[in-house]
Parts: sequence; structure tokens; C-alpha cells
Amino acid sequence: MPEEQVLLAVGTRKGLWLATSEHDRADWTWSGPHHAMTEVYAVAVDTRRGTPRLLAGVASEHFGPSVATSDDLGASWQEPDHAPVAFPADTGAELQRVWQLAAGPADQPEVVYAGTQPSALFRSTDGGRTYDMVRGLWDHPHREQWGAGYGGQAVHTILPHPTDRERVTVAMSTGGVYRTEDGGTNWAPSNSGIKAYFLPDPDPEFGQCVHKIAQNPADPDRMFLQNHHGVYRSEDGGAHWISIAEGLPSDFGFPIAVHPHRPEVVYGFPLTADSNRFPPEGACRVFRSEDSGAHWTALTKGLPQENFWTTVLRDALCVDDASVPGVYFGSRSGEVYASRDEGASWQRIIEHLPDVLSVRAAVIRR
Repeated sequence: MPEEQVLLAVGTRKGLWLATSEHDRADWTWSGPHHAMTEVYAVAVDTRRGTPRLLAGVASEHFGPSVATSDDLGASWQEPDHAPVAFPADTGAELQRVWQLAAGPADQPEVVYAGTQPSALFRSTDGGRTYDMVRGLWDHPHREQWGAGYGGQAVHTILPHPTDRERVTVAMSTGGVYRTEDGGTNWAPSNSGIKAYFLPDPDPEFGQCVHKIAQNPADPDRMFLQNHHGVYRSEDGGAHWISIAEGLPSDFGFPIAVHPHRPEVVYGFPLTADSNRFPPEGACRVFRSEDSGAHWTALTKGLPQENFWTTVLRDALCVDDASVPGVYFGSRSGEVYASRDEGASWQRIIEHLPDVLSVRAAVIRR
């Protein structure tokens, strides 16, 4: 039997921290900071080749944005001399930040996608070392009307279909959801049912401020979406969306994540509305639905229920792929919480980190 451990990657405003634990996830061994004094908005753990590869979207105030990779669990990092993600000269655009890194389908182990600010999609065919722009999305006639959310104008969600290499879904703030079914040549907006209360027409074809989408690997046509006001489910690959916000204390929030083996299980972290973006009543609560959003339960055991005046960002909540999955989230106050029983109970596994921007976890088999 191969040995297993869980790898947890935590990207922050001032670097990346890594932690490993045995399969029971009771104790964690930490290393870091890696890439100190850089923003790490995007991190990915790619396990498709057998040897895991870590990818980190780093942004230095001095050197600018880049993507670094590691094939030895962070013991060493490779970063090319030239910019691995760069806008072609004819676009007149300049990369500000890599917001998302996502592995392609299992049968294309060298394909990796990057989502950027300004809003664009890049594709790598060498495992994430170099990237080419997906021109079909950049050249879309809607692009000039895509706006910027408070965090900037960015493609922050990339969902390659796990078995159909031609299908990819992306989401951006602001702009909404777009899908391709021909490998990226043509893209169509896919926002039917998603509200944009801040626009004159609250049901536009595009322009929604989507915060995050999660796709279930066991049922890739089932997706869950956290909007700028609104929580939604799609059962047809994003073609249509229905509201599942009833039962939550607020329909506003940033992250959303799914159980890897049970397509009906979804996790969220509601916040109060635009004026303050705090957890309602200052209580730290992860909400879980076990019936695709028909009902929600607050998960609180081990979480502070008073004076938790901080935020969990769009990529700072995740679920690992163990047989009994662990759930993780990090806060803007530098705390990381972990559950080894699907959210039923929690423990704080580190504190006093810089502002947590991204959290990813995966089972590593050796």
C-alpha cells in the first residue's frame, strides 16, 4: 500500500506556507514562508502525474507577477527567467496578477490553466511552466464591457471538464460565467438565472459579479455558485442557474466548495452585505448543505462564535480528496481552521499568519 499524507498550501499577502499531515490529519508540520513578501493569490496542487507539482501565482512589488513550480513539496522552486504568463504585445495589456491556477483533464497531465487580472485565460502545455493566451476569450466582443469588482477585473474561476477536454467554464468579476465547448475558440455567456441587482436590467446576458463557482468532480454538470448577492445551483453544466440561498443567514459571501465524492454536498461561508462584509453576528460559521442547497446547516463546533470580525476570501475555503474529506479555510486575520470529519468539528491549526488569500489541500500518495 502506498503511503499517504495530506498536503495543505496556504497563500497569503506575504508568502506561502505549506503543511503536511498523516492521513488522520490530527497533527500538522509547517514550513514557510516560501516566496516571502509576495502575494500568493493562486496556488494549486497537481497530482495527475504521480509526483505532485505545486504551482503558486506570486506577485512581488519589485519583480512583478509570475508562476513558480515545485516538484519536491516546496523544498525547491523553479521560476523561469522570462515571464511565464505575459500578454501579447498587440493586446496593449499588462499582467497585474495571476488569480487562479487549475489543472486540466486527467488525460492531459501537462495542461494547466491560469486566470489573470486583467480578465484573460492562459493555457500551458508543459505542466505550468509557460503559458499562451486563449485568444478566443480575449477577443470576445463582450470583453470591453467587462467591469472590475472591488478586487479588480479578473478571471478567478477556471473549471475544465474532467473528461471532455473541449469544455471549460470560467467566471470573472465582473462579467459573469462564460463557457467554451470547442477548446477555447468560441465562448458564450452562461448566466441564465443569475441576478445582477446593481444593473438597470437585473437579468442581463452578462455583467454579473460572480465570486466563485465549484464543480463537482463526481458529477461535473452539477455546479454551485456564490454571487455578489445570491447562491445558485446548476445541473446542466452552467446553462441555467437556480437560487439555493433560502436558509442561509445572508446570500452574500465569497467562497463555495464541494464534497469530492457526494455531489449533493456543498459548503459556503456567508457574510453580511456590502456595507461591512463580516460574518453575521460576528459568529464564525461554515454552512453545509447535504441536499444540493435545499437545506443548510451551520457548522460551529470548535469555531469561535463571538467577535469573529474577519472575512474568508473566494479561494480560502477548500476540501481535500480523502475518502472522508477534510475541509479547510483561512481568514484575513491569519487563522487557518481544519475539519477532518467533513465539517462536523473544527480545530485551529495555525494563527498569526498574514492575510490568507488562498487555501488548497490534496492527498499525496507516495
